[in-house]
Amino acid sequence: MAIAEAPEPKRNMGKPEPRIDGRLKVTGQARYAADFPVSNTAYGFLVTSTIARGRITRIDLSAAKKVPGVLHIMTHENRPPLGTFEFVAKGGEAATAKPPLSTDRIDHQGEIVALVVAESLEDAREAAYNVKVEYDVEAPSSGLDSPGTKTVMAADINARHKDTHAGDPDRAFAEAAVKLDQTYRTPTQHHNAIELFSTTCAWSGDELTIYEPSQFVVGLQHGLAKEIGVDKTRIRVLSPFIGGAFGSKGSVTPRTAIVAVAAKILNRPIKLVARAQGFTVATYRAETRHRIRFGAAADGRIASYMHEAWELTSRTDDYMVGGTRSTEAMYATPNVDAKVRLVKADRNTPGFMRSPPEVPYMYALEAAMDELAFALKMDPVELRRINDTDKNPTNGAPYTSRSLMQCYDEAAKTFGWSKRNPEPQSMRDGDWLIGYSCATASYPTQMGPATARVRLTADGHVLVQIAGHDIGTGAYTVIGQQAAEQLGVPLRNVDVELGDSMLPPGPIAGGSITTASACSAVKLACDRVLARLSGSEDLTKAFETLGVGSIEEYAEYLPKGAKPSALTGLYQGKVSIVGGSGDKQTMYAFGAEFVEVRIHAHTREIRVPRLVGAFAAGRIMNTRTARSQLMGGMIWGISSALHEATEIDERFARYVNDNLADYQIPVNADIAEVDVILVPEEDSEINPVGVKGIGELGNVGTAAAVANAVFHATGVRIRDLPIRLEKLLATT
Repeated sequence: MAIAEAPEPKRNMGKPEPRIDGRLKVTGQARYAADFPVSNTAYGFLVTSTIARGRITRIDLSAAKKVPGVLHIMTHENRPPLGTFEFVAKGGEAATAKPPLSTDRIDHQGEIVALVVAESLEDAREAAYNVKVEYDVEAPSSGLDSPGTKTVMAADINARHKDTHAGDPDRAFAEAAVKLDQTYRTPTQHHNAIELFSTTCAWSGDELTIYEPSQFVVGLQHGLAKEIGVDKTRIRVLSPFIGGAFGSKGSVTPRTAIVAVAAKILNRPIKLVARAQGFTVATYRAETRHRIRFGAAADGRIASYMHEAWELTSRTDDYMVGGTRSTEAMYATPNVDAKVRLVKADRNTPGFMRSPPEVPYMYALEAAMDELAFALKMDPVELRRINDTDKNPTNGAPYTSRSLMQCYDEAAKTFGWSKRNPEPQSMRDGDWLIGYSCATASYPTQMGPATARVRLTADGHVLVQIAGHDIGTGAYTVIGQQAAEQLGVPLRNVDVELGDSMLPPGPIAGGSITTASACSAVKLACDRVLARLSGSEDLTKAFETLGVGSIEEYAEYLPKGAKPSALTGLYQGKVSIVGGSGDKQTMYAFGAEFVEVRIHAHTREIRVPRLVGAFAAGRIMNTRTARSQLMGGMIWGISSALHEATEIDERFARYVNDNLADYQIPVNADIAEVDVILVPEEDSEINPVGVKGIGELGNVGTAAAVANAVFHATGVRIRDLPIRLEKLLATT
């Protein structure tokens, strides 16, 4: 893979500063949650169910207790009482509303049925393997099309979701010159982060310290306090670095509470690292199905857009992503009908995964757009240009800024789009069929309330404190850059502290809100520091006049459009996010992704030698970290298109490839040239720093662009992801 230098800043872009935490990471000095040394630690290991539906009839612990070093085994028969588990989709913090070890009822394969604690990891693991569990087994429903599932309208059970109906889409579809009616599917996917799911709980009297990778330490602190029935002031959560999360570490998973109470019972720290059980004791991206209907005039103007979606969820919870809110805002379509249904099956509860709504929903939309362009015999870029819009067509709310076509123009020029022969199967290099195609990337500009503390000393050094997070995105660096820029000091003079629940509460590291939210709070705090300096450029004289050695200010940021109660909620560990498609304004970052695929004419081997993406996202704080995020997103998009799927044994609702050895992801040989273009854009309406999120933007359009290019190369349309060799061979 070709690696380019960090992009030079263009208008409204910050310097490509190297990550201030880079040296710690490459030297191994950065401490992740499981790395913290805790004395006298015992080790936990989970026993999980081998069935997906039924009841536990008997648990035999006799053999397990004979293993040397075993200290405690907790099951539903001896677990101490726990408190409230409030599901995250209903305003709480828990990944599932079902408390762990609460009943003999089994609701999914891999559900926790016991926690074994021993002197060593090896002892705990051996004892766990000796726990014998007998079940009364019931036939499970495994997926969207399985018998026995329950389908409900999302709008009927989730007050936050509303289906959309604008104009007269049925009539417009019936009268359209060109019609498209197709179904698209996306599979189950799991995170497989480099840093495993882990929890270490250490009590000191009535004070609990938790070392756990978390995207929201304040939420974990408050959520666990409710779950184990202690005051939140007695819990401290430490998670200064996170080795991959992308949604899976944003809520309180079931393991944390039982590890905490077991540590209290034993009066001893317990460390648990969930390797083998990571597919079922944490969340994942659920499979979806989409029916897209387009009606268009002969000139390409879309007259009707209808989008019906089905998402899988669990029996116990009503998790959903509801991505029609984004897709219906993309193009100038006067007649819209969008509906989302939830299909409840015997699976663990899904959760957030990078671009949770946009990856599956925008895939369906952008694949359908390519099919519509083909039916119209129109260039796919021109179809999007004709239907570009400066407002959300469903409610008329204007975009604060929209640079989609600028992205298409820059990416098309770099990619060499003008060399494309529009006819499928028309481009070839020896035995390799060549396909060119494109797709739109978009992600809502979202913000959450945040607070920050900034201290400036007389010698020009700055300390920034916020209980935010760096999940590998470069948050330490861009937050430091914001303070350095605002206060006029070198970045090397700025120290940033994150990932500690004792710091001023910061936003969840999700929804691409960290930079916009945290930097806005830091800017406000810096402004207060500067106000106390009375505009003096000589720090020494200013501090002498004030008679102090340092100035410290605390600031609270409440995003425009957020209720004042959202800030109060932040102090209570609640997530509040505003932006995207609103009633008065529409806020999105955009991109255009162009891809070249090569498919061997005989073997159907698929290669992606080139990928070009151009992105506009307001102020870019750091062109180096921005490029890394967008490039990583596009690579993940290739994974979604060609590699990634969690395979399910439908007979038993059981994950088959539930480990990184069997779960297919791209390797270096699969990724060749990835070109990221940063398109200048200014937006003064979104937040004080003019930042749009990019962490989840890059992987939104890639899967559709790849799928569309496969069609251009072969003339074969594969609508169900991932597109693998066997699917192409089946069509020949």
